[in-house]
Amino acid sequence: MPTRIRLQRHGKKNQPFYHIVVADGRVPRDGKFIEKLGTYNPLTNPATIELNVERAAEWLKNGAQPSDTARRILSYKGALLKRHLQIGVEKGAISQEQADVKFNEWLQAKTNKIANAKSEVENKMRGVKKERLEAEKKANETKAAAVAAKRQAAAEAEAAAKAEAAAEEAPAAEEAPAAE
Repeated sequence: MPTRIRLQRHGKKNQPFYHIVVADGRVPRDGKFIEKLGTYNPLTNPATIELNVERAAEWLKNGAQPSDTARRILSYKGALLKRHLQIGVEKGAISQEQADVKFNEWLQAKTNKIANAKSEVENKMRGVKKERLEAEKKANETKAAAVAAKRQAAAEAEAAAKAEAAAEEAPAAEEAPAAE
């Protein structure tokens, strides 16, 4: 029975969410599976991956073949490295303690790299929000200046109309007593 480590799609349309599973290679993509190893959410930035590395390495040891995408995910989370180091332990090239130290060092470096990427994304988003806020403030100031200019023009026109009306009434008022 050829076992495969592959992704099983879940989630709504245009909102994918995957389970990382071990399944018989002959069953459909979303069909029956042997064991669920973790989850993968590609919609977050960076993608969220939860994986049981120990079980994945065990399945790789037993001969399960990962799909292309699953291989990239296993590599990203360190399951392939853990399996590689375990082969070295089995051959006697390194001890289990040395393998654990190497894996933990790699895992720490990877965690730092991911944290830096997340902070960069957050800083970039803050910068974008700040730029949008400044652009919105500038647009509001421009609109406010335009409205103020319009109101001032309307007030000047109204004042001119009142002055003109007063000027017309004044000569009419002077002519009225003279006519009596």
